[in-house]
Amino acid sequence: MSKFLFSLVLVAAPLLAGEYAVLPTGFRLHVQRHEISGNVVRLFTKDGVTEMPASSIAGFEVEDYVAPPAAPVPPPVDSVLPTADPRILLRDAAVRTGLPPALVESVARVESSLRSDAVSPKGAIGVMQLMPATAKTLAADPHDPAENINAGARLLRELLLKYDGDVVKALSAYNAGSGAVDRYHGMPPFAETQDYVDKVIRTYVRAGGK
Repeated sequence: MSKFLFSLVLVAAPLLAGEYAVLPTGFRLHVQRHEISGNVVRLFTKDGVTEMPASSIAGFEVEDYVAPPAAPVPPPVDSVLPTADPRILLRDAAVRTGLPPALVESVARVESSLRSDAVSPKGAIGVMQLMPATAKTLAADPHDPAENINAGARLLRELLLKYDGDVVKALSAYNAGSGAVDRYHGMPPFAETQDYVDKVIRTYVRAGGK
C-alpha cells in the first residue's frame, strides 16, 4: 500500500451545525458540542455521548453555521415507510456519527457489496458484516438493515476515536479486531486484513473522499 494511502487524513463534511473535535492525527470528527470534566472530554452527537481522555483531543474548531433550507411539508403519516435503500441508510448513519458518508459506504461495499442479506462463512451478518456478539454489544439487531448499518457506523467511529483518527488502524480493527491491532501496534500481518484495508481506502478515494 502506498504512503499516500497510509497517511490518508479524512475530514468529515459539514453536514450538521456544531463543531469539530480535532484529533492528534488531524482527523476532524463532527460533534454537536463537547464538555470537559477534569481529564475527560465528552463528545455529544445525535447518536449519543462518547467519553475519552482530554489528551486524545488536539483542539476544537467551531463550524460556520449555514441555516438549512425550509423543510418541505411532510407527507401524511400513513404514507411514510422506512427506507430499505442501503445507500440512504448509510448516509443517514454517517450524518448521525459525524463520519464522511463515503467512508462508511466504502466499508459497507467491501464488507458486503451493500447486501443486507449477506452472511459470511464466519457468521458476520448484514451490510456492515457484524458478528452476533458485536451486534449484541452495540444493542443492535444485525438482521435489521437500519440497526446493522447504524451499529457498524458507531463501531467505526469508536475505532477512529480509539486510534486517534488513524484510519489504517481503525479499519484493521474493524476487520481483525482491536486485539490484533494492539498486539502488532498497527495493521496486523494478515493478508486478509491488509487486502481489506487497501480495498476500503481505494474505494473511498475513488468515491472522492466525501
